[in-house]
Amino acid sequence: MIRIIALLFCLGTQISAQSFTAKDSLRGFLSPERTWFDVNYYHLSIDVAIESKSISGYNDITFTVIEESSKMQLDLFEALTIDSVVYKTELCKVTRQFDAFFIDLPFEFKIGDSPTIRVYYHGKPIAAKKAPWDGGFVWKKDPQGLPWIGVACQGLGASSWWPCKDHLSDEPDSMRITCSVPKEVQFIGNGNLESDAILDDKRVSTWKVSYPINTYNVTLNIADYSHLQDVYISDSDTLALDYYVLKGNEEKAEKQFEQVKPMLAIYEKLFGPYPFWNDGYALVETSYLGMEHQSAIAYGNKYKPGYLGRYPGNMDFDFIVIHESGHEYWGNSVSMNDIADMWIHESFCTYTEALYVEQLYGYNSMLEYLLYQKGFISGSSPILGVHGVNHKGNSTDMYYKGSWMLHSIRNTVNNDSLWFSILTDIAKNYAIKNCDGEDIIDFICKKSGVDLNPIFKQFLAHAELPILRYKFKKIRGKLQLDYKWEATEANFNMPIEISVDNTKKIRIFPNAKYQRLNLGNRAKKSVKFSEELFLFEKKED
Repeated sequence: MIRIIALLFCLGTQISAQSFTAKDSLRGFLSPERTWFDVNYYHLSIDVAIESKSISGYNDITFTVIEESSKMQLDLFEALTIDSVVYKTELCKVTRQFDAFFIDLPFEFKIGDSPTIRVYYHGKPIAAKKAPWDGGFVWKKDPQGLPWIGVACQGLGASSWWPCKDHLSDEPDSMRITCSVPKEVQFIGNGNLESDAILDDKRVSTWKVSYPINTYNVTLNIADYSHLQDVYISDSDTLALDYYVLKGNEEKAEKQFEQVKPMLAIYEKLFGPYPFWNDGYALVETSYLGMEHQSAIAYGNKYKPGYLGRYPGNMDFDFIVIHESGHEYWGNSVSMNDIADMWIHESFCTYTEALYVEQLYGYNSMLEYLLYQKGFISGSSPILGVHGVNHKGNSTDMYYKGSWMLHSIRNTVNNDSLWFSILTDIAKNYAIKNCDGEDIIDFICKKSGVDLNPIFKQFLAHAELPILRYKFKKIRGKLQLDYKWEATEANFNMPIEISVDNTKKIRIFPNAKYQRLNLGNRAKKSVKFSEELFLFEKKED
């Protein structure tokens, strides 16, 4: 097997030298076989055979030619079989390499052409060991013994169950998903239901997505669902709210989902209108905890407050509703180009939980919630992954450390009206677009007028937290504080706030060399560091 060494110098910082396989590179790298075309539209049409836990069907792929070429790379896991690839009436030659496949097209297309190819395939997709974290298909039965099936494939990838260009930088402009299932159950997909019919012993439904969608957000849900409907009204516009719940759970769902409309109002205030308005907002009950499937959010929190009943203080909102809905902005609308920058999705969305708490319960509760999040920071590896090889960073810290990074940036900017305008502007400027982490950082730096690069670099590219080293001295009865940063990132420039006698607030600006602050006739115990405002460790010398 060919081995490659990937070195990432991201944000000007070398993260590490790691060994990756050719398989990793095929999945993560934008090779010439992937960049000459831009996917415009998919129509995925499959039959789900529940007894054999297998699927079969085809995907129509319409694309625009950017550069002339006749060799195309698409992606589909080796566990699934490609039956044929057809352009018009011609069979195309197909070769496999790991989870990628290469198509020799009949002739070179011209720039601007928009041809369609069809990929026929079948097989048994990977079954999830522990969805949504260890992803794949989830084959369950409901309490009545009827099929209850779903899929969650973030990280694993959409090509684990359907053929596509499985790179996050290329989203189709729209999509249809047609699924054939036993007539006793129904298929719920992304977007809006376009057609639904019983044909012999099968129920065939087609859902249409009218916006760009990243491939791992394409989903299917198969169960005996009840359909609850509501609307959210913003000014004079109406957003359709649809809830698909297992039969028998209607009353619990109606009560639990009362929080959806107030939540949407808070998110609209913070980030602007719900991004996928024409496709509606939906929650679909699943046997696994949850997933941010665009306009068809997977909900499996069992109608409990918090995270399966666990929550800090009196904050008894439904975590899955709040978090996964936050992803409609951060991840589904503002989307990464490369999985190495998954912090764009997870850090902003996890921080959104804290902002939701602030809006609902107040500033002090927000600080309490952030302190709760802080307990989950591991600090074992960087948040950033390695670009070009389908590698993501620390799967825990991109959530909680990332949330605290943004909280620390807020307090570095030290101007809430400016900070919240920046968040709104990011959500609007990058709405339904793909971007790199550097794009977001540059945007925040320019809008704030503050060079925040060293702070972002420290928290994203290094596992270690910055350490505030300090020492107190008494000289002629007067207290002196000496302080400096010990940070992996050169020129780390995050400020710190200290309080004296629980009243006086002093902002200091440590650097790599000791500085001194004269505190006068005070005791050492009267000085406290702002650990609720900034993320750091402290060590007294």
